[in-house]
Amino acid sequence: MTDRGISRRLILKRVGALGLLTVLQPLLPSCASHPFSPTTRSSSDTPTLSGELIDLVISERSFAVGGQTGTATTINETIPGPLIRLKEGQEVTIRVTNQLMEASSIHWHGILLPSDMDGVPGVSFGGIQPGETFSYRFSVKQSGTYWYHSHSGGQELQGMYGAMILEPVEPDPFQYDREYVVMLSEWSLESAEVMMDHLKKSSGYYNFQKRDAREFVSDAKRWGLWPAMRNYVMWDEMRMDPTDFADVTGATFTYLMNGRPAADHWTGLFRAGDRVRLRFINAAAMTFYDIRIPGLSMTVVQADGQNVQPVTMEEFRFGPAETYDVIIQPTEDRAYTIFAETMDRSGYACGTLAPRPGMSADIPERRPRPLRTMEDMGMADHGNGHDTHAVEETAPHSSYGKTAEHGMMHGETTHEAAGKEKGFLRHSPIPSTSPVKHGPDHHGTGNQTIAEYSRSRMHEPGRGFEQSSRRVLVYTDLKSLVPYPDQREPEREIELHLTGHMQRYMWSFNGKTYSDASEPIRLRYGERVRLIFVNDTMMEHPLHLHGMWMYLDNGSGANLPRKHTVVVKPAERLSVLVSADAPGPWAFHCHLLLHMEAGMFRVVQVDP
Repeated sequence: MTDRGISRRLILKRVGALGLLTVLQPLLPSCASHPFSPTTRSSSDTPTLSGELIDLVISERSFAVGGQTGTATTINETIPGPLIRLKEGQEVTIRVTNQLMEASSIHWHGILLPSDMDGVPGVSFGGIQPGETFSYRFSVKQSGTYWYHSHSGGQELQGMYGAMILEPVEPDPFQYDREYVVMLSEWSLESAEVMMDHLKKSSGYYNFQKRDAREFVSDAKRWGLWPAMRNYVMWDEMRMDPTDFADVTGATFTYLMNGRPAADHWTGLFRAGDRVRLRFINAAAMTFYDIRIPGLSMTVVQADGQNVQPVTMEEFRFGPAETYDVIIQPTEDRAYTIFAETMDRSGYACGTLAPRPGMSADIPERRPRPLRTMEDMGMADHGNGHDTHAVEETAPHSSYGKTAEHGMMHGETTHEAAGKEKGFLRHSPIPSTSPVKHGPDHHGTGNQTIAEYSRSRMHEPGRGFEQSSRRVLVYTDLKSLVPYPDQREPEREIELHLTGHMQRYMWSFNGKTYSDASEPIRLRYGERVRLIFVNDTMMEHPLHLHGMWMYLDNGSGANLPRKHTVVVKPAERLSVLVSADAPGPWAFHCHLLLHMEAGMFRVVQVDP
């Protein structure tokens, strides 16, 4: 092959196979370009539970959205489940009764507790069998915004989740007049098993936003015919799609805020001048959300329940299981929209902040769906001077990369100056963004692609924000309010590659699914270890470690932020420090539910 990778004869052959020359071909369904807007109330207001003894009941109930009714798995018959409010330092017993016809469980996400109270069947306990009651007992050792959810099958997707607020012994280091939990999730009449079956048969089953002939013509006008053909053929050769941002989309999901769809939006009240604390929780099973409140800035004061140095921005993206607490201060006597747009732009959830009930604000203009670039595939020619952040304005440039199964990949790369011009690269110091070349591949058949080069991308807001004029939160913004006690250097490093095979819908670590991994990841009690995550896939993965904090190594020195869930972008190399201070077996997995179920799960064993 030439240095541009493809001959014209091969291009014509592949283009013919794709049918791109038949410009008048039927276009893809247009339903994905319109918001999926159900109109039926989804749940009543969520009750609050507190005290030293709390009773929860897992059961089924009907749940109506958009004129269709399905069966939900609920906690105390509400979606979300009850808000549990506890106090730092208290002892609590939570009795959970399972009224389902199948086993269940509750995991207390981000809570520090004994391994046998963590609630992961097959790892730390045997699950809660039908008709049984299990008592969780633990001391509250922390404060902040957290949540809880099922760790059994697809029950989390069916509605089994709720918020958890742990009040601090000492007052928070910021002032506010009122607070609201804003819990994002999704709902579908399809079960997790049905979704998995669809994705196993066709990995793009739910993607109705693929590029079509009309878009090819538009790209050819801007890039030129042959560069456009080359780009389309490259992606087809890899058997991948640059519009692949979400495995499950608004084609089946209704997106919810505090259990309500957009048409029946949740409302929080304020008085002009109030400082309002919003506790954002992403309780979605498969959805990344981009959060903004048009007309208001937000000051982040906590990340994953931990106090951080306040940082003001206008938008943030968060993955499943992450939480952010923000302070806003509306000064006008009018309504504001809390807008939660999905990363793939296939839908949204929304709510209202208003001085009086019944008020509403406009929904902001929807943004076009983003596109992956070859940078997301870890291509080789970083720093070649070509800017493809603005992928819609420039022609692609080709380079070589690797696949695990079928030859070479080609594509465009991104020059970081584009991000600098837009204000994205604004932190000093930050982890090195120099690309690290992939070593010998031992990831096996469970891995479809290899990021030939990986690097830190914590200073990047992510795909879809390239043309944004708003300030977007990035991981290098996060600094703990005070240095944490453990400042030791790590004794050793463990490198884990995030791997997957979209065509088979397999997800794994180091090319091995959970069922194929014979040994847990072993840590010694008391040791300090660096975990290095290298994302060899073209999707973002929110990684969650149970029982222990991950100190995000984002260049903040002694003030590294602590998180229980970290999002690793495509072709990113990201590291965290872990103090192994919790003996026992702990789950570690991608918090995209279907990725975890398909094999991206391991056990971390902390030995005495």
